[in-house]
Amino acid sequence: MSTFSGLNTAYRGLTAARAGLDVVGQNITNATTEGYTRQRVTTSSISAVQAGLFSRGTPIGQGVSIDGIARLGDAQLDAQVRATASASGYTTVRSSVLSNLEGSLNEPGTNGLSAKLTAFWSSWQGVANGPGQTAPAATLLAGAKSIASTISDGYQAVSGQWSATRTAVDSLATDLNSSAAQVADLNVQIRAGLTTGSTVNELIDKRSTLTENIAKLAGGTVHQNADGTVDVLVGGNALVSGDTARTVRVAGATTIEGAAGAPVTLEWSHRPGASVGLDGGQLAGALSVLAPADGQGSGGVLAEAAATYDAFATQLAGAVNAVYSTGSTPSGSTGQNFFALAASGPAATGLSVVPTSAADLQTGTPGAGALDGTIADRVSQLGTGPAAPDRAWASFVTSTGATAKAEINASDRATLAGTAAKTQQASTAGVDLDEENVNMLTFQHAYQGAARVMTAVDEMLDTLINHLGHVGAA
Repeated sequence: MSTFSGLNTAYRGLTAARAGLDVVGQNITNATTEGYTRQRVTTSSISAVQAGLFSRGTPIGQGVSIDGIARLGDAQLDAQVRATASASGYTTVRSSVLSNLEGSLNEPGTNGLSAKLTAFWSSWQGVANGPGQTAPAATLLAGAKSIASTISDGYQAVSGQWSATRTAVDSLATDLNSSAAQVADLNVQIRAGLTTGSTVNELIDKRSTLTENIAKLAGGTVHQNADGTVDVLVGGNALVSGDTARTVRVAGATTIEGAAGAPVTLEWSHRPGASVGLDGGQLAGALSVLAPADGQGSGGVLAEAAATYDAFATQLAGAVNAVYSTGSTPSGSTGQNFFALAASGPAATGLSVVPTSAADLQTGTPGAGALDGTIADRVSQLGTGPAAPDRAWASFVTSTGATAKAEINASDRATLAGTAAKTQQASTAGVDLDEENVNMLTFQHAYQGAARVMTAVDEMLDTLINHLGHVGAA
């Protein structure tokens, strides 16, 4: 075997150690990069050249071969991260919406409708005790107007939250389309890189981050192809197939009032009317809270809340008017309602108070005299009993609070599961600086050792070429 082969072996050792140092440097500089997966240079020994039939001696290996740069990810852990991201995206949206809805009720508290209803019924008792007096009447009318305003404000808060969520759905759909297009583009680059033997680890990292984002948005699942590309499926249908990305669009109403006739849906752009079957993610969570009321209380939480405000305004007005309209004013006038509802639009925003002063209040039984407060007393009793409007409102507040708590707990569990999955993923794919420093020292010493071998071989060749035959020369 030629002595020059020793130089080649040492050179291969130098290049392998240098490649290892380069990879270590890449890992260290990306230790805090989101979505980066650590890498390792992969090597294998080169076998000895087979000796001829009449050759002598034991052949020696030809050094080390750099086979590639491995990406130390775990497909199973990546899939687990996507699954937990999908669940977390869904529950986070719902818990946020329900938390805001619960907060807008202001219950319990002095600004809540329950407290104002209690004061309202008490004011009727005050009027019953002093028919025609200005102070009790003013307190009653102010309280009634406050109730009408609170109901209207509550409905508008729900409507505003619905509109904000509807706008967010448009933004989420745009994000989904953008991520899908980028995955398709990266598929092209990765396939081309693998064909030419290039390293595509960083491209795979970017694609993995995008597919995780897609799962968070729409609950997508990923299928790995033999050519290095991936297909991304949403609801069993391909959002990304190799180098092709399909787009989605949002259809349906843009106001809560129109949701009943045109529910908000996510559909395929190339197939208008064909709904995207979402099984998780932020979009599924948002669409679930935007769903119309179904008349049974199990529709979208926002539309159901709006329907409750409407129903409560109608119930309150009907209950009070049924008794109040039978009474008469101190001057003997009768037949008017206490509350009025607008002829069009939501009942919750169309509730108003008809009388404007003590003289307009129908507090007594017709013909009983100006000092009779029988009707006012009867109205004051409407706040008690199983059919009381207060009971209906309390039931809504209680159910909203219970649902919000359940969603918040579900969101917390999903968040913990997602954190655990990310931690497991990081334990495999994340950069450990201590480990990298050890590897850096290992490759550094390997480089120095290969350099020493090369120096020794060089000295041997120098002796063989330049000094052989000079022994004993004069």
